[in-house]
Amino acid sequence: MMNLGLALLLAAPPKGADIFERTMHALPIRGVVIVTVLILILLSVLSWVIIGYKGIALMAAQRESGRFLEAFWGAKRLDAVYQAAEGLKRSPVAQVFRAGYIELAKLQKAKAGEAGGGGERALSELGDLESIERALGRAAGTEVTHMETFVPFLATTGSAAPFIGLFGTVLGIMKSFRDIGSMGSASLVVVGPGIAEALITTAIGLVAAVPAVMAYNYFVRRVRVLSSEMESFSSDFLNIVKRHFLKG
Repeated sequence: MMNLGLALLLAAPPKGADIFERTMHALPIRGVVIVTVLILILLSVLSWVIIGYKGIALMAAQRESGRFLEAFWGAKRLDAVYQAAEGLKRSPVAQVFRAGYIELAKLQKAKAGEAGGGGERALSELGDLESIERALGRAAGTEVTHMETFVPFLATTGSAAPFIGLFGTVLGIMKSFRDIGSMGSASLVVVGPGIAEALITTAIGLVAAVPAVMAYNYFVRRVRVLSSEMESFSSDFLNIVKRHFLKG
């Protein structure tokens, strides 16, 4: 009797294995893999749209900033530079100048009002210069934020897409093992198609991630260059204000 019970116990599959098998058959693995592939394709398409949009926008920003700096250093009056900046909306340096010029004009108008309408008067307080500096800083921060729009999505795609693809690969391999168990064979005919389908998700994940990472690094560098130009221009603009509009 004991030998018969032991034989039945050994012949019966472990309870955990039975639960695992039921879970494997219950999971819609193929459907999850298809959804994973669609997510990766969507990420790739969105990344390329952002790459095209940001590439055109940053190229225009760099080109118009160069045109503005030529106009700025070639002009003799700030109001003429302001008129030129009005037509260079995509230049972050031009927008920084506009913010500084508007703040300077407000301060001069206030000083002229304090003088009883006797005309413009030179700025005489250090707080006036600090106000202009704050206006330049706010404008530069706004422009950096605008230039960085959608760029973090590329970093997210570059870091997440390979793991999403790996998730689909793991599910595909699980399906292959399930097919092996149901067919009772581990031949290449049984295993090959499932593994090939599983590896497709990894390939799509890499196709989505690699361009996104490369574009992210390029755009970050371009934004850093434009930020440096805005910082340098802000310093030059403040020096001009000190020399021509601020009393010693």
